[in-house]
Amino acid sequence: MNERQRARRPGGRSARVGAQVHQAVTELISERGYGNFTVGEVAARAGVADSSVYRRWGSLETLLSEVALARLNAQSPMPDTGSLVGDLRTYAAQVAREITGPDGPAVLHLAFALSSSGQQGLQASEHLRAERTLQLQSMLDRARDRGEPALDAFDVLDHILAPMYIRVLFGMVPLTPDYIDGLVDRLL
Repeated sequence: MNERQRARRPGGRSARVGAQVHQAVTELISERGYGNFTVGEVAARAGVADSSVYRRWGSLETLLSEVALARLNAQSPMPDTGSLVGDLRTYAAQVAREITGPDGPAVLHLAFALSSSGQQGLQASEHLRAERTLQLQSMLDRARDRGEPALDAFDVLDHILAPMYIRVLFGMVPLTPDYIDGLVDRLL
């Protein structure tokens, strides 16, 4: 193996660029809100060329959808505690920490804004929802396979996530453990 092959490794420069671009998007959303920056500003903040962003993501909406999904997956992975009540409480607590953290409101506003930003934004928003729904449903399918109540992802969305999102969007925080557990208990 020559020196050049050894230097190339999965997750090298490409991963760094992706992380820099994701961080730039999150910062710009926090500072300015959705729709108030361009790909050029993202690229400049990340220290990469505009062409790199377009080549990798194709559009600002696709990039924003990927950023939102990556943040959700990193901060709120699907738990597997062995019981539905444990999974839902753990997941809801993770989401509460995420959406009340420093970047949380920005990600919520991003997900909301994508759905009202034209055809590309609508497609990106739909992709984001579909991916998260599949992940939620996999957690719920595990519970069903254990013989627990058969819920679907929209049950979790309507009865656990939506109330938390509304409280954060309207500044009605903190989301206490008792409040979060109460949402799970009412659903079940």
